[in-house]
Amino acid sequence: MRNIKLNYLLIPTLVCLIFNESFAQDTLIYNTKYLSKPDTVLIFKPQQYSAKKNWPLLYLLHGYGGNYNQWNSIIDAQSKADKYGFIIVCPDGNSNSWYINSPLKKDSQFENFFYEDLFPDISRKYTVNPDQVFISGLSMGGQGALNLFIKKPELFLSAGSTSGVMDLYKSSDKYGLTSLIGSASDSLNWKNFSIIDQIKKLSGSKKALIFDCGTQDPFYESNIRLMEKCNDLGLNATFISQPGKHNREYWQKSIIRQLDFFKSQISD
Repeated sequence: MRNIKLNYLLIPTLVCLIFNESFAQDTLIYNTKYLSKPDTVLIFKPQQYSAKKNWPLLYLLHGYGGNYNQWNSIIDAQSKADKYGFIIVCPDGNSNSWYINSPLKKDSQFENFFYEDLFPDISRKYTVNPDQVFISGLSMGGQGALNLFIKKPELFLSAGSTSGVMDLYKSSDKYGLTSLIGSASDSLNWKNFSIIDQIKKLSGSKKALIFDCGTQDPFYESNIRLMEKCNDLGLNATFISQPGKHNREYWQKSIIRQLDFFKSQISD
């Protein structure tokens, strides 16, 4: 393992709430003008959750082709909410939204859904500490987490990514990207959504980032390049490199390190 520290709508027209008190788990369904279909969101509250306290919160974004239950199927999100004392929120990325506002598909505006519908609604429904909000994700969700953080870093204390797609050029016409942002020959659009190009917007920020990638992952090289850019920009970034592939076995291990990292950001 290599651990390198770099100093270097509308509010939804309809929200359905389904409670499962035995597991401290809720399901929200958002009908929103920003997406082509309702968005299902799982919320895992710590067993000790009480509205008398403000709780830290972590948004976890799934990968390409996955859904709102992917993270839960990988790590048992309820057990992590209980152990770390975090509210964990798992939205649906509509399989291949890439968590962006598509310039081509008006019914694929995930950034708007997140900022205007989901984020404020979660803050209303649960007693969240606004100074202790985190975001991370895997693969497409890793790209999405850092994209949402870069766009509005003031909303978060810290952000992470595991096996993230940091350079969209590496995916080219795969994974539905051309239908969202156009031909790869239109370099401006692709750069506007690639973390490797957008990370410079965090220049001067002191907020902590954490990202990791397995050495056998096809996106390993672009994560190394992102590490180098963070170094050049003097960002407060931690990069973890360890043996592993682009699979659930790797994510089961990597997210624990990120949860530990986020927990360490919270002052008593």
